[in-house]
Amino acid sequence: MTGRRGFRGHKVTPGRRFLPGKWAKRAPRRPVDLTARIGSVVLPNPIMTASGTSGHGTELAAYLDLSRLGAVVVKSLSPEPWAGNPPPRVHQTAAGMLNSVGLDNPGIDHWLDHDLPALTAANARVVVSIWGFTAGDYQRVTKAVVAAVQDGRASAVVAVEANISCPNIEDRNKMFAHSCDATEEAIGAAVAGLAGTALPVWAKLSPNVTDITEIARAALDAGAGGLTLVNTLMGLALDPATGRPRLGAGGGGLSGPALHPIAVRAVFDCRQAFPDAPIVGVGGVSTGEDAAELLVAGADAVQVGTATFADPRAPARVLAELSEWCRLHDVERLTDLPKRRTHGH
Repeated sequence: MTGRRGFRGHKVTPGRRFLPGKWAKRAPRRPVDLTARIGSVVLPNPIMTASGTSGHGTELAAYLDLSRLGAVVVKSLSPEPWAGNPPPRVHQTAAGMLNSVGLDNPGIDHWLDHDLPALTAANARVVVSIWGFTAGDYQRVTKAVVAAVQDGRASAVVAVEANISCPNIEDRNKMFAHSCDATEEAIGAAVAGLAGTALPVWAKLSPNVTDITEIARAALDAGAGGLTLVNTLMGLALDPATGRPRLGAGGGGLSGPALHPIAVRAVFDCRQAFPDAPIVGVGGVSTGEDAAELLVAGADAVQVGTATFADPRAPARVLAELSEWCRLHDVERLTDLPKRRTHGH
């Protein structure tokens, strides 16, 4: 078959490319191996949703195939139903969003009975995010998960993410994640509650600390099977006309693009401090390149959160963009990305 004219008028056969001085077959586009390993958890790819941004169940299923994501991380669950904070609950900022939703949820038992079945039917891999006001609350929630694992209801669950960036009423409402001792207590309780299963506990840490590696060490010492870095930054927005907070509960947590460099730094520092610790990076991921940056910094997987408010398809899009980014940069396997990391700040 006659081909098109190429370099200096030479005929070029389709499926081949002309190089001066020789003919060469067109190199096939190899698929990128995006398999992600977060400690004992193996996922087909590293992209997950982030807790609190995609609901308790299959809310995003109308926009994307949940089974194609690495995992779905559900909104944080407590032992009992919790109503959360008064409205307004969210406020857009110049580079992200302030939220003060207040961890509202139907409680772990209701979720296991009414939301998890739909996720299981969608063939999603599920990470259960949990929270509590006391260390004992973390153990109560994980014991409920264990019961569901044992009776076959929680076959889709691959990990538990302990959100310890919430008030500890046993320590004057200070955040668990702001204290090494409180972190160790809460994570230890969650781990103890999962006794008898192979499910790991990922400790989701707060960036509102002087040295996040100290808190991370406490979590790992308590038995955490991984670190999720990071939760939101504490922030406040005021209406200058009235002086009143723009959120119903006062202050809130800042997420979105403004948080991304902070998340990258936290992942980088913890990877330097704990070379073998499983790490999930989260914070301001809205593109495949954002995800690649966290992976190069040392994350084993990445969560997409605030971006879904503007684009419910964001997790699937980020996954597609990450795959293309890897192809363009000759990355054949996800595990090759950390090799691009330099050592130093």
